[in-house]
Amino acid sequence: PYWETKTLSEMTPREWEDLCDGCGWCCVFKLDLDEEDAKDVGRAPGVHQTNTCCRLLDTATCRCSNYVERHKHVPDCIVLNAENVGEAVDWLPESCAYRRVKDGKGLEDWHWLVSGSRETVHEAGKSASNRVISDEGIDDDDLADYIVD
Repeated sequence: PYWETKTLSEMTPREWEDLCDGCGWCCVFKLDLDEEDAKDVGRAPGVHQTNTCCRLLDTATCRCSNYVERHKHVPDCIVLNAENVGEAVDWLPESCAYRRVKDGKGLEDWHWLVSGSRETVHEAGKSASNRVISDEGIDDDDLADYIVD
């Protein structure tokens, strides 16, 4: 399989897109709290997972509802690519296919390229499916109220 023989930067755009396991965690908001912000919200400094996600994420399927034009609607959407995936490692789950391939690990058995089904990520409990809520109507200043870790 190509993910075992190619580096992330060697993959074609199609291979890159297909490597996504569809978990949706990259679209779930994280807060990177510095010392002062952490103290204000009663948390330790560092990256914290919330249960809020981008308004474009379908919270059941974990697919973007407007993938092609997502930057038009969400200008700060981060596009993962071979160049920046290393910078994203601290907030991507350890099970993320991009992270695993970058680290020289194989894909999980539940990954759709291994299982043949895009549903196995949900069946294995590895996705954000039905675990998050849209950020629609939530003020950015209130996101700390939604920290779940």
